[in-house]
Amino acid sequence: MASPMPHGLVFTPAQHAAFERAAGGSPALGDVSSRATALKAAAFSAGAEDRLALAADFAHAAFAAPHRIAAIYDAAAEGWIGRKLTAPPLTATGAPGAIPGALWANCWPLAQDAANGRVDAISITARTAALGALMASDFVHRVAAGAHAFPGVTAAANGPCPARIRMEDLARRPAGSLGAAFHALIVDNKFDLEVLDRDALGLIGLPKPLDYLNTRILQAHDLWHIVAGYDTTALHEIALSGFQMAQFGHNYSAMFLTVTSAALALAPPEGFGVVMDVILTAYAHGRETPPLIAIPWEDVLDLSADAIRARYGVTRYLSPFPANLFEMMQVA
Repeated sequence: MASPMPHGLVFTPAQHAAFERAAGGSPALGDVSSRATALKAAAFSAGAEDRLALAADFAHAAFAAPHRIAAIYDAAAEGWIGRKLTAPPLTATGAPGAIPGALWANCWPLAQDAANGRVDAISITARTAALGALMASDFVHRVAAGAHAFPGVTAAANGPCPARIRMEDLARRPAGSLGAAFHALIVDNKFDLEVLDRDALGLIGLPKPLDYLNTRILQAHDLWHIVAGYDTTALHEIALSGFQMAQFGHNYSAMFLTVTSAALALAPPEGFGVVMDVILTAYAHGRETPPLIAIPWEDVLDLSADAIRARYGVTRYLSPFPANLFEMMQVA
């Protein structure tokens, strides 16, 4: 995590045990909402155990019950921001699955390293993505079933797997267009077009709709940055994970936010309050935004971001803190 974190932070065995027990249970939505409300009220003084309790709710959705991602995060967002989301509730049925011990054996070292600032953006992405391979064999099918509950997902995933976007095609797009802005973003920041290698990850072999969703978000992640109004800073990368998860139940984002929330439970409480505010306001933004997964991105690259927002009813994210807050704190 690219954030100023004190070193020497350590999770205790008791914290491990309580967290794993809560994540493997089935938290009541009213309790999730109440925890979020209490933490918001005490955002700068809440203890680590209270912060870990909400992070364990997120772990439950990420690792045990992916069909409850929307329900858990809706409850947390409503408790934190103090209002009902203006989006229809999303429901999916199923029982929580067991969380393998191998998952915890890899998740805790990752959260520990994140808590002590020992991971960068590339390593936390790769290590978080690797957690999915440690889940039980039926996990991916439960993630797929939960994703179908999100608006636009089933229809989009019934189409062909997205073709690769090419830099030479983007370079030909007119000035002021989304394609030109996308090209500049990739070149100026030395980004990869698809973040991770879709073939190496075996995305085409995933069950529907995950084959489409995971391929699409790899190539559209930075397009969503531009259109939905998220900067490419550390804080807004966390925010965009909340937005993506709200849009289609992105399980990688759920795992990443679990690790982030657990790590920040050990940090000074003001850090947890800032990041939780960003996660949950971005999640609310995602739930209240029409599905970006339904946009035919290849067909709109000649339009400006403003024109695309107007056409599809997308509003820019209103960040509660400066997007470059972490970067400013590192310089100070």
